[in-house]
Amino acid sequence: MSLLSSELAVFLILQFLEEEKFKETVHRLEQESGLYFNMRYFEEMVTNGEWDEVEKYLSGFTKVDDNRFSMEIFFEIRKQKYLEALAKGDRAKAVEILVKGLRVFAAIKEEMFKEITQLLTLENFRDNEQLSKYGDTKSARGIMLVELKRLIEANPLIRGKLQFPALKNPGLRTLINQRSLNWQHPRCKNPGSNPDIRTLFADQGCGRPNGARAPSPVVNSLVPKTRGFPPITGHAPFPPTSAALSASLAGWMANPSVVSRLSASAGPICLVAPNNAAAFLKRRGSHPANNTAIDYQTAGSVHVSKKLRPSGPSDEVNNLPVNIMPISYSRQNRGQSSYSSDDLPKNPVMALNQGSAVKSMDFHPIQKILLLVGTNVGEVMVWELRRRERIACKNFKVWDLNEHSTALQESLFNDYTASVNRVAWSPDGTLFGVAYSRHIVHLYSYHGGADIRNHLEMDAHNGNVNDLAFACQNKLVVVTCGDDRTIRVWDAVVGTRLFNFKGHDAPVYSVCPSQTKNIKFIYSTATDGKIKAWLYYNAGSRVDYDAPGRSSTTMAYSADGTRLFSCGTNKEGESHLVEWNEREGAVKRNYNGLAKRSVGAVKFDTTNNRFLAAGDEFKIKFWDMDNSDLLTTIDAEGGLPASPCIRFNKEGSLLVVSTKDNGIKILANSDGIRLLRTMESRPFDDPRAAVVKAPAIGNAPPANATVGTCIG
Repeated sequence: MSLLSSELAVFLILQFLEEEKFKETVHRLEQESGLYFNMRYFEEMVTNGEWDEVEKYLSGFTKVDDNRFSMEIFFEIRKQKYLEALAKGDRAKAVEILVKGLRVFAAIKEEMFKEITQLLTLENFRDNEQLSKYGDTKSARGIMLVELKRLIEANPLIRGKLQFPALKNPGLRTLINQRSLNWQHPRCKNPGSNPDIRTLFADQGCGRPNGARAPSPVVNSLVPKTRGFPPITGHAPFPPTSAALSASLAGWMANPSVVSRLSASAGPICLVAPNNAAAFLKRRGSHPANNTAIDYQTAGSVHVSKKLRPSGPSDEVNNLPVNIMPISYSRQNRGQSSYSSDDLPKNPVMALNQGSAVKSMDFHPIQKILLLVGTNVGEVMVWELRRRERIACKNFKVWDLNEHSTALQESLFNDYTASVNRVAWSPDGTLFGVAYSRHIVHLYSYHGGADIRNHLEMDAHNGNVNDLAFACQNKLVVVTCGDDRTIRVWDAVVGTRLFNFKGHDAPVYSVCPSQTKNIKFIYSTATDGKIKAWLYYNAGSRVDYDAPGRSSTTMAYSADGTRLFSCGTNKEGESHLVEWNEREGAVKRNYNGLAKRSVGAVKFDTTNNRFLAAGDEFKIKFWDMDNSDLLTTIDAEGGLPASPCIRFNKEGSLLVVSTKDNGIKILANSDGIRLLRTMESRPFDDPRAAVVKAPAIGNAPPANATVGTCIG
């Protein structure tokens, strides 16, 4: 079928509406456009005797006097409607149908019209010889429907509209994503009247007058790309930093001496700060003047208790201790083609006791042997793996309850407990965030060793805060989501709520900030299996996908940010690990090997731009990103729960996994083992850390053993 562009658009919309189950809208568009006659819908209406709707639907394709087939179709419908009124004994209705509906056929079907009129004089219309075999209403409609279908298929005005064209699925969703509703066009340096926008997830530009394409802006990553795995938060969906700043960052990452110079003019890394603090404070509440659709708020309009350090964020970053510097370890330079399963961290090297069930973990992005852990009783701990020591611990405690919402105060009145749902380091490791099951997000500043200080407390959501992620928007921000079905963006320095995105119909399960060149957005997933993408400074989600199996899904990128993956488990226990084609919003690859009925939500992670791992069936399962089949599985010498939490370090040389006895195990490859041995030979000279040594694997303390001391 050859389609004009306008016709194709209608079919794409019809397909989309059918997928979304907007049934009334689908059939109204079918009728109003006259492009597709839905025979199944027509049969349903005839079978149900919805005669007014039947004629209204037909009117979109043909009129009574268009041709003889159309005349016969309308005559059969009105005749059946007339006989049903007589069968019910409703003579007044029958007369109305005769006068208003059947009279138009009097001149053409004169004899037939006389016979129909005479039926009014009979006590029972079945006394008419031709109607003596008229049965019940249902069977009569069935017999008439056969005749109507024959007439419709013979009608030249309808017979070419009975087949829906074969379209790529999901057509409209793909078109929306690729054409992107011109959302990038306002940012184009050389805007044209008809921009060539090919895809939502790639940088676009209008052609120059001579046909040359405008150059794309230079975007420099926050952290130089390595083969290791950065946190999801490393994919920051915000405007690019300057080339000079990027060079400084790259140098800082490679040379510790650069830090004091860089941090003198900024807060945590990726915060593009003004020259002085006064200018920064004056500017921090600004927002786009022409955008009223976004819930943009200032610091005074939200419940935020600003637990800023006495000397301010910039001073603390300026005075970071030397042992927050990156510890480099020289690894043999190998191409990806040389990777094998031997590169995976599969060897258990130590076990650490938490004392409560682990909910979330994250390795420090620079200090390779620092591990952040959150538990189901609200404890947050920092482990220093080189000596197997817990150097700090924070219990759940609201810093200033009176500053927060009544809903939070009431929820804590009878039950002052909370579980940690997510912990995450900022991209530069100077802050870490904690999302709790009770409204609250805490941000702490890390100053090396055991020096952890309260930074910000935010009454972020009404109910569970299910996830958080750091990102950069000229300054460091925190993205959160919760049971109140919203996604919110916060200034990580002063706690101002910058954006409030609404549109999910279920609790928001996770967030994943992303950036492809200068396109800045946030993926969010909900418990009903919906995935949405939100563009900063624009209200409403820009794309809308269905997660495989309608599962509660988490998303993550490969280390270089070029490949997107998701893993989720639905209510029936079906788990799906997939790679996405971002250009089309479709699944590119399904990975085999997850249990058909998983116990709990399956957690996953990526590393080295090459491997995927997931905790499932009391094991850790590994895949090569380019192969759908399972690469290998390990049980980490036993003791894992059905769906353990897992997390790689940045380089992929270490892997931490939760255990069912309220602990964690550290697994390593050969590089990871050498890394830990090298670190053990380095001094740890922080006298402030109150620590107790944890045993090596095989000598783990009992589950109720206490390691270290927690403070509120």
